[in-house]
Amino acid sequence: MAESISDRQVVAVLRPFVRAAGPMVDALREADPFGLIAAGPQDTSGIEPRRRDKLLAALRSVRVPGTDAWAAMDTAERTTWWVNRVGRFTSLLTAVPGLGGALADRLPIQDTLGAASQGLLLCAIAGEHGVTGTGDRVRLLAWVLFGREIDPALAEGRFAGHDEAAEDARTEELTEDLSAASKRHGKVTLKAAARTLWRLGRSLLAVTDELEKRPSGRFYHRAMGMLPVVGMVGDYLGERSGLKRVTQRAGVWLARTKAQ
Repeated sequence: MAESISDRQVVAVLRPFVRAAGPMVDALREADPFGLIAAGPQDTSGIEPRRRDKLLAALRSVRVPGTDAWAAMDTAERTTWWVNRVGRFTSLLTAVPGLGGALADRLPIQDTLGAASQGLLLCAIAGEHGVTGTGDRVRLLAWVLFGREIDPALAEGRFAGHDEAAEDARTEELTEDLSAASKRHGKVTLKAAARTLWRLGRSLLAVTDELEKRPSGRFYHRAMGMLPVVGMVGDYLGERSGLKRVTQRAGVWLARTKAQ
């Protein structure tokens, strides 16, 4: 019989995960996807001023990070944005192993990428609610994904045997693709983001048994996921359903924590 995983082991895995997810979430949130902030009169010198102003105003009204519309959104609206926009991207990546049908589902790929996607989304939602501390985010992820109540001191890394230097090194390893992309291209690329999601997923293999507890799709999503080729569709829909349940559970934890 497999030995149960302790809260301390869960914390040791989630702390570098949360710290590594932070830079990725920040890059997505602070990105200027259409170059709107950087754009100035010199970039549109060939356009009649009135038409140029209307064009820039229309672009800035798009609800994406870096625009005026984004700045005007409330917490609930931004949370919905993270679920619908970023969630679709991560769910699609998570569903790719479903192309192999039941064979791929016997491997931990689905659960690791799915849990990484959900963990990333939770860190984004936490940020929109002003929850920025590593310990608080660890407790959020542990409760939502694994159903665990983690002691605050433990989540902060205050326990015997905690190796801060090793945690720093692990965090740096998880974010090395982001760092390399920023140095080479001046921004986080799609490829770097995908590779980082994969790294984050692999980091959770240390608590594989816990991954089965994470919110997932309905039974019919799992049934469809067992089929070759169309399994990708079933897995995608299942991950989307799981993300919605993750968001609901996060709302419960955040409201409860705020009330304490």
